[in-house]
Amino acid sequence: MKTLIVRLLLAAAAAACGSAAAQPVTRIVVPFAAGGGTDLYVRLIASEVSKGGLQVIVENRPGASGNIAAEYVARSRPDGLTVFVGTNSTLANNTVLFDKLPYHPLKDFAPVTHIGYQPMIIVGRTSLPFNTLQEMVAYAKANPDKINRGSPGAGIISNLAPLMFERIAGIRTTHVPFNGDAPALQALLGGVIDIHGTSITASLPHVQSGKLRVIGVMDGKRLPQVPNAPTFKESGYDVEAYAWYTLVAPAGTPAAAIDRLNRAVNQVIVREDFIARARTMGMEPRGGSPDDLARYIKQEYERWVPLLKTLNLTKSTY
Repeated sequence: MKTLIVRLLLAAAAAACGSAAAQPVTRIVVPFAAGGGTDLYVRLIASEVSKGGLQVIVENRPGASGNIAAEYVARSRPDGLTVFVGTNSTLANNTVLFDKLPYHPLKDFAPVTHIGYQPMIIVGRTSLPFNTLQEMVAYAKANPDKINRGSPGAGIISNLAPLMFERIAGIRTTHVPFNGDAPALQALLGGVIDIHGTSITASLPHVQSGKLRVIGVMDGKRLPQVPNAPTFKESGYDVEAYAWYTLVAPAGTPAAAIDRLNRAVNQVIVREDFIARARTMGMEPRGGSPDDLARYIKQEYERWVPLLKTLNLTKSTY
């Protein structure tokens, strides 16, 4: 009898191991290097989704402004097991910034779900002769081109959003592009530039130390990390702009596979504990249906691509 019980237990364990081994693993391909803010946020999602039973891992494929990862996923089997973290750049802006893309951002991917966004903000030194957005506009009108405005790069949302605002407000600043947020913030702290378009993630420690001030938030609501900083709308300007993050699958992926991942992710990102952890990373979780995401991507494409074309930026060859 004891031998029979042991055999049954061993058989059950083997069956369980076989079932676990047979369970497919979904890969989320991130177009950035490991360890960055977006990568850490996606890994948080993957960890929580995996706890719910859907096995998910993260794979980093940085390079070429996200084009390497985008092409890789676009050419992957449409079985729902390989998805891509699509962003403003890869699903919209790169069509203008590169002469030739190895994928089509609107045709080669099937939307899965939004996963989060970061509102754009403008930060400035606390020693500037203006404190509010209205004061900045008045100063800029009285002193055309005197304000030096930094950004992490000419063709990304951190520059495009402030540029759009300047056109709405009827002001001009002198744009100084940098290779990323870190050098721009150092230039801001050192007085080389006056204001900087960015997200809250990298600038928050300097805001908390009192060296920088958030002049305005390009969101429909105030940021919980800086509740005293007004939105652009509160300051009289109808401006909203985000760095957004999505999951998209290769075109032709079955709806059932897309819906399975959509449900798993959306169950996680609405939890209060998850939202709290995401906000410590400067991320605002956002979910939704595949149809919601399809409409959003198309809307953002039509919003920013025409503006980019007016900038006459030098294109790159992939």
